Amino acid sequence: MSQQLGGQPILILREGTTRNRGQEARNSNFAAAKAVAAAVRSTLGPKGMDKMLIDSMGDITITNDGVTILKEMDIEHPAGKMMVEIAKTQDAEVGDGTTTAVIIAGELLKNAENLLAQSVHPTIIAEGYQMAAEKALVMLDGFASVVKTTDTVILKKIAQTALTGKNAEISRDLLSDIIVKAIAFITDPDGRVDIAHVNVEKKVGGSSDDSTLIEGMVIDKERAHANMPKSVKDAKILLLNAALEFKKTEVNAKINISTPGQAQAFLDEEEHMVHVMVDKVIKSGATVLFCQKGIDDVAQHYLTKAGILAVRRIKKSDIENLARATGGNIVNSIDTITKKDLGTAGLVEERKISGDEMIYVSKCKNPKAVSIIVRGGTEHVVDELERAVHDALMVVSVVVQGKKIVAGGGAPETELSLQLRRYASQEGGRVQLAIEAFSEALEIVPRTLAENAGLDPIDILVAIRAAHEAGKKTFGIDVDTGKPADMMKAGVVEPLRVKTQAISSAAEAAVMILRIDDVVASSKSAAPQGGMPPGMGGMSPGMGDY
Repeated sequence: MSQQLGGQPILILREGTTRNRGQEARNSNFAAAKAVAAAVRSTLGPKGMDKMLIDSMGDITITNDGVTILKEMDIEHPAGKMMVEIAKTQDAEVGDGTTTAVIIAGELLKNAENLLAQSVHPTIIAEGYQMAAEKALVMLDGFASVVKTTDTVILKKIAQTALTGKNAEISRDLLSDIIVKAIAFITDPDGRVDIAHVNVEKKVGGSSDDSTLIEGMVIDKERAHANMPKSVKDAKILLLNAALEFKKTEVNAKINISTPGQAQAFLDEEEHMVHVMVDKVIKSGATVLFCQKGIDDVAQHYLTKAGILAVRRIKKSDIENLARATGGNIVNSIDTITKKDLGTAGLVEERKISGDEMIYVSKCKNPKAVSIIVRGGTEHVVDELERAVHDALMVVSVVVQGKKIVAGGGAPETELSLQLRRYASQEGGRVQLAIEAFSEALEIVPRTLAENAGLDPIDILVAIRAAHEAGKKTFGIDVDTGKPADMMKAGVVEPLRVKTQAISSAAEAAVMILRIDDVVASSKSAAPQGGMPPGMGGMSPGMGDY
């Protein structure tokens, strides 16, 4: 880029920098964002198709989870990356609705393009979109229904809606039951839910119907020693965050040994120190030990003699969940162990699943952390089931905390579209065009649901609009019959927050992309020319010439 001043060109940007301005920059950004939206559009809804993604290592992922597809796709364009961010935010906040958020953002940009062609200024479009998004959130709250956290029937329907359209559909009754029970266990007295307290373990083998809920924890580890008991009933569990092994000195120490007896005495003392440590564990009355750090051979020997089932090198997250499940305290020093620190479980046992040993801590009284074991015929099925279970756990936890739901099946988007059109006519002026464009963009959801089910989108949209004009606010698409139906009665329900998050993040991203009118891309820095850096003389000849 150069500026002409008095006949002398002045270089402002370094050589090799590219710059797109105005309409050219917008066209490039819009095209990238729309392409990303189009990539995931066919996965939306119960009849959505799956994508097969193959990474650079040749690993295969088969999924129709919007965020997984976008994460796996190696997207280079900056505007495309912004669309991926929408999906990531949606997934982190509410777990579901990632595809919805991305396709709404894509449609908002497509409609903005039409307005720009009619010479409507980008600032006016951005203002209209922001006004429409704010109004949409208020309207959504207006036609949301309140749910009691004890209403397991509705919670199961919410889980089933999240599972529908994924490979989990075959076992969705069983899985939704497991998910609702799991959330009930881990909900804190103040109503908070953190799904990190649900440990999802996936194992290939069996079918998805073999998936189970363990009222306690499943740890993907085996006993520290083969002679330890395989199962312990009415277990007293010690959770230890300290190593059961000889402590090495902090400073570099040198021990001079002059006679053979001294060497033996030194080794005997090491063993005695470990014995004293293990004695403290035994005296606490613990019958099961979970250790976050190492347990050496000597300690294993004494623990085995005492009939204690010990497991070592357990992850921090697992030991914290064990504390919630068993009611025990995590002890950081062997010297401070008391009987009060011990947790309890009806049964602790080592079981073999698909050739791998796992430790089951089950039959816990009122566990505040639980485990779900997901089973499936192949690795790809199990991976997709795990993603579906994560989404369903998130949406149920969101409802338990937010207590508000809306109908699914394109019903809220159709209702919003109608109400926003009325709102646009009240506003008037050029901003009215932008609000109307926003309301039209929302109809991409019912339109896509119809297309993916092999139905005629025009007929479906007309029929649903007519139902909503007649005051049937909860009517959406029944993809099996191809006609409008009451989604609340059909049990197709979603958390209010899934919709509000999708609309607000889609609007924010669309406005941000819309406001960009200049793209300055620096040239990639070239590799250093010339010889090797100092101190690299030992390398093979010619290495510095690349």
